[in-house]
This record gives sequence, structure tokens and C-alpha cells, in this order.
Amino acid sequence: MSENKSPQARPAQLDDRSPWVLDTRELGRHAGLSKAVQRAIPVESALGVPDVITIDAGSSLELDLILESVVEGVLVSGTASAVATGHCSRCLDPITEDVEVDLTELFAYPGSATEETTDEDEIPRLVDDRIDLEPMVRDAVVLALPLAPLCTEDCQGLCIECGVKWADLEPGHGHEKIDPRWAALVDRFGDETADDQADGPGKQA
Repeated sequence: MSENKSPQARPAQLDDRSPWVLDTRELGRHAGLSKAVQRAIPVESALGVPDVITIDAGSSLELDLILESVVEGVLVSGTASAVATGHCSRCLDPITEDVEVDLTELFAYPGSATEETTDEDEIPRLVDDRIDLEPMVRDAVVLALPLAPLCTEDCQGLCIECGVKWADLEPGHGHEKIDPRWAALVDRFGDETADDQADGPGKQA
């Protein structure tokens, strides 16, 4: 926590038209009051790591939240869920993955002890009885995305020699390399073995 904090500039007003902004006035700073919020928020720009896994622009984030008035502010808790798309980090197949994260964040009241003893990057603030959910939700969702997504936990990936998925290859698949100096001998003995098999076990010397 910070001590002897200098006065902070008043935060910019929040836009009520934004789906990320929630009005908490009906809670009235009465500790113990709460309300449920369910909201589908459109994703304007993709979240995640491009070409690895993302929640694509045009999809939506589903929020299921409880807003509760406490002594120091408004406590927001609940879940955010979305569908992420990407590619398996082993076999490169396209994948689709349901993502759900738990959310818990306190938004401090202006003038509260929490507001006066913490920096804004530690605990967010209410602005004119409104809260902006976007930074909290975006950070939580992006951190929940896997760094190395998999189509299945036991995916064997690709053969490093031919680039074909191991799951699609025959048992015993391999790429044995023979020294060119021995190639003629291999061909010769291979031909002799084939002749012996063609003659069959009844051949007399």
C-alpha cells in the first residue's frame, strides 16, 4: 500500500453507452445490498495470441455476475465465458475451446480508506457510481487462454520427417537413413533374400 499519497486526478467519466459500464446507484452504498447482472458483450478486437488461440472479434463474452455493496466499495464476483479458436500446438489442427474464468474484484468508493491507501492500478475505483468491467474481464480471460493449446491431451503431433500426423500413420512408421556407401550391399542382399523366399523351403542345394 502507498503512504502519504498525493492527491490523484479525477478519473474520466465513464460512457453509459458502453456494455462494459455498470451503474451501481441502486445499491446506494448500503453494505449487504446486491444485484445480479447477466450480459453478453460483443468482442470488438480479438483477445489472445494471434495464430495460436484467440477469442475472435465478432464473438461475445457472456458475463454472469453478482454486484455486492460492501463497506469499502462494490464487490464484483461471478464468471465470464467465451469460445476460443486456434490451432493445436503439436499437430496444428484447428481447435475450438470453451473458456470460463472466475472473477472477483473490489471497486473502491471515492473517499474510502481503500481508495486513499491504494493506487488505482492495485484496486479500481467507482466513477460517479459506475464501474468499468473491461480491464478486469479482458485481463482474466487472456490469462486463462492456454499458451500451448492441444486438440487432445495425448496428441502425438507430427512426424518430423514427413510432417504427417502420427495419428494418421501406420504402426511402425519410420524414416531409416542408410549410408550411401552401404546402399549397394543392402540392395544386393535384399534381392538375394527375395530370391530365397521365392524358391521356398523345399529348394535343394
